[in-house]
Amino acid sequence: MFFGRSEEISRIDGLVAGARAGSGGALIVRGDAGIGKTALLGHAAESAAGLRVLHGVGIESEIEVPFAGLHLLLHPYLDRIAALPGRQADALRTAFGLTGAGASERFLIGAATLSLLSELAGDRPLVCLIDDAQWFDPASADALVFAARRLRLEPVAVLFAVRDGAGRFPAPGIPTLSLPALDRADAISLLDRHGRDLAGPTRARILAEAQGNPLAIIEFTAALTDRRGRAGFARALPVEPLPVAGRVQGAFRARIADLPEPTQRLLLLAAADDTADLGVVLRAAERLGLSAADMEPAEQAHLIDLTAGTVTFRHPLIRTAAYRGAPHAQLVSAHRALADTLTGERYADRRAWHLAAATTVPDEAVAVELEAAARRAAQRGGPAAVATALERAAHLGTDRVLRGRRLVGAARAAYDAGWLDRAAELSAGGAELTTDESTLAEAAWIRAQVAYERESPAAAATLMLDGVMPILRSHPEQAVSILTDAIGCAKDAGAHDLIRLAAQRSATVPLKPGSALGPVAEGVIGLGDLIDGATAGAVTGMRALVGAARRGEVTGLVERVLAGYLALIVADDEDATDVLEALAADTRRRGSLGWLPYAQEPLAIAQLLRGRFRDAEATLAEALSLSTELGQETQTTILNAIAAWLAAVVGDETRAGDAAEKVLRDETRHPTNAALAAWALGLLDLARGRFDAAAGRLETVCAGPARRDFLIRAVPDQVEAAVRSGRTSPHLPALEHWAEHTARPHAAALVHRCRALQATGDDAEEHYHAALRLHHEAGRPYDHARTALLYGEWLRRRRRRTEAHTRLTDALNAFEQMGAAAWAARADTELNALGDRPAARPHERDPVARLTPQELQVVRLAAAGLSNRDIATQLFLSPRTVGHHLYRAYPKLGIGKRTDLGRFSFSDHRPGRRTEGG
Repeated sequence: MFFGRSEEISRIDGLVAGARAGSGGALIVRGDAGIGKTALLGHAAESAAGLRVLHGVGIESEIEVPFAGLHLLLHPYLDRIAALPGRQADALRTAFGLTGAGASERFLIGAATLSLLSELAGDRPLVCLIDDAQWFDPASADALVFAARRLRLEPVAVLFAVRDGAGRFPAPGIPTLSLPALDRADAISLLDRHGRDLAGPTRARILAEAQGNPLAIIEFTAALTDRRGRAGFARALPVEPLPVAGRVQGAFRARIADLPEPTQRLLLLAAADDTADLGVVLRAAERLGLSAADMEPAEQAHLIDLTAGTVTFRHPLIRTAAYRGAPHAQLVSAHRALADTLTGERYADRRAWHLAAATTVPDEAVAVELEAAARRAAQRGGPAAVATALERAAHLGTDRVLRGRRLVGAARAAYDAGWLDRAAELSAGGAELTTDESTLAEAAWIRAQVAYERESPAAAATLMLDGVMPILRSHPEQAVSILTDAIGCAKDAGAHDLIRLAAQRSATVPLKPGSALGPVAEGVIGLGDLIDGATAGAVTGMRALVGAARRGEVTGLVERVLAGYLALIVADDEDATDVLEALAADTRRRGSLGWLPYAQEPLAIAQLLRGRFRDAEATLAEALSLSTELGQETQTTILNAIAAWLAAVVGDETRAGDAAEKVLRDETRHPTNAALAAWALGLLDLARGRFDAAAGRLETVCAGPARRDFLIRAVPDQVEAAVRSGRTSPHLPALEHWAEHTARPHAAALVHRCRALQATGDDAEEHYHAALRLHHEAGRPYDHARTALLYGEWLRRRRRRTEAHTRLTDALNAFEQMGAAAWAARADTELNALGDRPAARPHERDPVARLTPQELQVVRLAAAGLSNRDIATQLFLSPRTVGHHLYRAYPKLGIGKRTDLGRFSFSDHRPGRRTEGG
């Protein structure tokens, strides 16, 4: 029976009922020790009668072993892994040490966890109950949280119990239910149930000391009603107040202290081991002179439950009390006994950590075992475990240089795990211990990458450029990799001096002839040449990197992202799309989900510039969701700048303004992104006919440092705004210079549009015709419609009504088909001024416009012939979720089966509209 938890029980019952009805979800129950989290998990298990229920528990002493918690949760169903998509199955087997396959990415393991939960729920709805989740090893927690965020379409409920003030369990995006203390009336009711016969003063003392904590009330009452427990209770309730959690654990420690000494030592062994294997505990016990008979008093005291093969604690706090309350010498002995018991490859990681816990002085042999555990963790996709193991190995090691290398390795793993502050601290510590140039450069690189998120792109670039100096000649390939990252950061910062410096240093790196990084260095140097005005050489150098990336000769993620950006700068938009789509596909195949938003950022820009607005919306929706989920704050800011541009094209003023505001609030840290956001707002003003405001905003873009970037393409909008507001624009020569050296038809078309706008005579018409022809040749429907609108306006002012009507109607139809509402409204206004209504629309609303961005992703892959399992692997979903998206998409498309998808084009150059469920 529960007291004072009706709302909480209702919330949990709703979660379980949702899974029973076919819709999933997750919930975190937080609170102090003893507040009732475990009891609510027990209620959830009862509520889930008839469903499949999985139980897991975090164990503090095993938090360093990667995937230990996930394996404990799923081990009864390892045979079902074979039903997963191939790469996911391999990743999960590798994580559990069931195969020696190649290294797995942690997000691929998260997707595999989601798929396995979905597979298990295919038989009957599934409920997962995780107690003491704060002690789950980070690799397991990452995988479960990743899956839990994606359960909306699965008949799966996941309930995490997290103790406040202990461990860490970051899970943004999952609803949290915090348990308060019981009010006085409920506390009295609970006390009546367990200690009605206690004297008044005793009752008052329990209520005062328990402070509304249910377990404290129960345990204090039990102690006072048991003669042997009174002394223990006195020990647990000192005169000086302690936190309730401490008092509850004190009560458990008092109960443990009343047990025979051999039983206490056996409880400590069980608490230090996470296998729950009674055989393991008893074999370790024999090494300490203990036996199975020593377990009985603990079982009789209702502290543990024994079955034929397992030993479990009745409450997680009992385990904590048994472990933390033991003398240090006994802890060391227990871990040593377990290390000596857990022999063989199967237990190699556990043995290493038990050895580390039993080692109180530096011991290089133990450090070597921990380093080996770190390599295995890296192979299994557990960067947090790698970081922890290498850090501990560094502290136990005896060689100063090795200790420094291990700390820097731990820093890199911590960065990969998303522990940015820890990565900075570890890299600094490692740098203090070593004189090795390569290790020092790596440490500086890590600190710079943290600075990119914590400070600014400019700060990151400066740190990289300083840190790379000692290795320019001794480690040329490492140097080029760091310089590539540095120039990317400098570009984001709009810091031309840092771009030049990166290019200059790249020119001094003595790469071997034929090095795969040769084109990368050329690209970096080319960007420096562009800043210095040597445009012809710059285009050649940058295109060298673009071409190598397109041919698959450049494999590094940072290098391929830079190649995509350089392609945009030199107007090779199709190459940019090819390079970045291939990079995105590779990150999906590898499970490198953390890298996907970085590839999708320039990809979305390429799609926007080519008029592929629907593709851009799908790309941005996924990238923003992932970057937010993964805590990539800087990346989220950049993506919001692109989202503002897309919203401006669509004509959604609210969305454009909201997205731009998120960028402009931190303009000094992200000047290039701020310029892109300003372009978006200027574009929106231009479409709405607010020409003075547009001219002002766009002037800041075209006159700022970002003008050397792909934002040179804002010049046509600035010229149009300036002309319409009676001003002159000084920026057309820069656009002409760019178009001349890039020699691309869409670039030349933009120049012709600007010349037409600035022309005072009939030669404007020649430029409009040239622009329209080149737009068509380059396949740029949005730019074609923009020019047709301007040309129609020009014809109307010259009273060439029939020709104006044709051009304006073409523009209106194109804008409406693309969903560019603001531009469509401007074209419609021009037609009204002409006095005519447009001809009947030749197009019908494409049903593809009804799809949400994720539905579009799914049906596009399905139309390409991929199975649900293959699609699930690419999009980090479960096959069931893929099927659900298809089920929802078919009616929107007016079809009934997969083979009908071939009737549609899913890259139709139209921005998607927000639809239900989007």
